[in-house]
Amino acid sequence: QVQLVESGGGLVQAGGSLRLSCAASGRTFSSYAMGWFRQAPGEGREFVAAISWSNGRTAYAGSVKGRFTISRDNAKNMVYLQMNSLKPEDTALYYCAADRSGSPNLSRTIAEYDYWGQGTQVTVSS
Repeated sequence: QVQLVESGGGLVQAGGSLRLSCAASGRTFSSYAMGWFRQAPGEGREFVAAISWSNGRTAYAGSVKGRFTISRDNAKNMVYLQMNSLKPEDTALYYCAADRSGSPNLSRTIAEYDYWGQGTQVTVSS
């Protein structure tokens, strides 16, 4: 079992930056691929970024590529999402998720992730 707790959300002006953190419990964290998803009001949850468990390979949604960076520190059981050049359309509840399958492929699908945090709110003002 893995428990995930996000932090670092807040209110920021357009063009600003935020760094989200996800603290994971559980000894097997380092073997899980990790992802970030987001859900805006009235919208479905969408993929943002993912990072592999082994070689640091990453994947991004087209809307955030070049602005967001996902990283992880297995020694600290942490995953991060550095968000730069934020836009009002980035406003959403951001979720951290863990994929325990061990697949070498980085999934962008909600159903492929087994554990979820409660989310942290990011609001970008124009």
